[in-house]
Amino acid sequence: MAATVFLVTPGSLIAIVDDDPSVRRSPRRLVESAGYRVQTFATASEFLAFLAGSGTACLVLDVHLDGMSGFELQERLAADGVQVPVIFITVHDAPATRARIERSGAAAHLWKPFDDTALLDAIRRVVGTLEQGPTGGPASRRRE
Repeated sequence: MAATVFLVTPGSLIAIVDDDPSVRRSPRRLVESAGYRVQTFATASEFLAFLAGSGTACLVLDVHLDGMSGFELQERLAADGVQVPVIFITVHDAPATRARIERSGAAAHLWKPFDDTALLDAIRRVVGTLEQGPTGGPASRRRE
């Protein structure tokens, strides 16, 4: 059985994957202003190329991307044994999209345009939970 990799390390970063440059730019500034390190990506493939050893604590991920979709990226990470909490973002509030997000196990989801406070609150919940670990202590990096 493959080990599960936890990407939480001191100085972890928030990754934002969205094919819209304005959606990458605005949340990046917001999240950086809250004291987080941020890296943005236009495609799922760009994120995957960057992932190894990145210390990504949270992935803010658009559902509908060119090429590999946000859902496909989340499935790929799970298949590779990588656990990084996902906050899905989307403008498509269709019943099928909503149902798939709910089934995905995502840490949170936000509908575009989203409120700055909602995004920061979702990230803080995810990062705070990971920093505490499942028993309230420091989070583990690997689970065998």
